[in-house]
Amino acid sequence: MAKLKTNKATKKRLRITGAKKIIKRKSGQDHFNTRETGKITRNKRRDSEINKSIKKTIKILLPYS
Repeated sequence: MAKLKTNKATKKRLRITGAKKIIKRKSGQDHFNTRETGKITRNKRRDSEINKSIKKTIKILLPYS
């Protein structure tokens, strides 16, 4: 059987922890952040876990993780 290709865009945006959680960065961190409230700015610093319902799709895009 041939090797499966990893989707590079997905690999750059997501990471899988040892407990098989899928982690992503919050969006909208590049610019125009001065207009945001302090609460929103602080929340953007945190990573968030992706919903388990798309875990099967992520497994197809990242077959060797």
